[in-house]
Order: sequence, then structure tokens, then C-alpha cells
Amino acid sequence: MIKAITSKDALWVTTAKYAQQCSWRAGEGLANEMTSNRLDGWQRVFVALIDDQVVGYCTLAKTDCIPDVPYTPYIGYVFVDEAQRGKRLSQQLINSALAYAKGLGFDKVYLVSDHINLYEKYGFVKVDEKPAPWNPNQLETIFMHLT
Repeated sequence: MIKAITSKDALWVTTAKYAQQCSWRAGEGLANEMTSNRLDGWQRVFVALIDDQVVGYCTLAKTDCIPDVPYTPYIGYVFVDEAQRGKRLSQQLINSALAYAKGLGFDKVYLVSDHINLYEKYGFVKVDEKPAPWNPNQLETIFMHLT
């Protein structure tokens, strides 16, 4: 099951703790955004649950890691626990975020990644490329998806 949550949801703290402790180093960044209440207003965290346990997440947010670009909103922090991969949970998370964005009136959604041939299979297309803020020698791709 995929659930969209805000800071008022009981799963907020559980999801932040899961993100903090997950195997992906970016999870700590999401945990910090959640505990600092930087995901407010229409922004959401989407949580993948199996047997009421958090096993993955993504966000729909105003910005992502690349500064000074005109794109918004972004799907970010897409993560699924290694033991749960292969069950199309990433696709379900992404589709939930896309549907939510469409309901808000957004006709495009963006995503930043250095992965090649991953998000394209979900219908994303490359629209830009920028240096990573943490390493100017590394390029990050900005992808776009129509809602």
C-alpha cells in the first residue's frame, strides 16, 4: 500500500526514523527535511507499506538538490528496501506522486538522478543536465514526466 503523509500523520516520525536508518545515504537528508518540517503545504512524503511496516518512500516537493533551475515540482528521495525490490514498489510510489501532482494542477513533474535507464522506464525524459552541488565534476540529469 502507498500512503501520502504530512507532518500531522502518525507515520511521519516512523518514516523519518526509517529514512535515517536506511542503507541509502540520502535517507539522512530526507530524515532531516522531515524533522525540520521543510516539507510543508502541498508537499508530501509517499510511503510504501507492507504489513504496516515502512519499506520505501519518495517525496513530491517544490525543489530538489539542483539550485537555480526553473523546474517544479520534483519527485525525490525514491527508495525501496533491498528486501522488497522487484515488487514494483518504486513504480507505485512514483505513480502515486504523479497522480497527486496532477490533482494539484501540475502538468509536469521533474526528477533529478545520476541513474541511466532507470526512470526512463517510468516515462521520464531527460530535459537538462547540471553539475552536482556536492561534486561539480559529476553531472546530474533532470528528468521530466507529463502528468
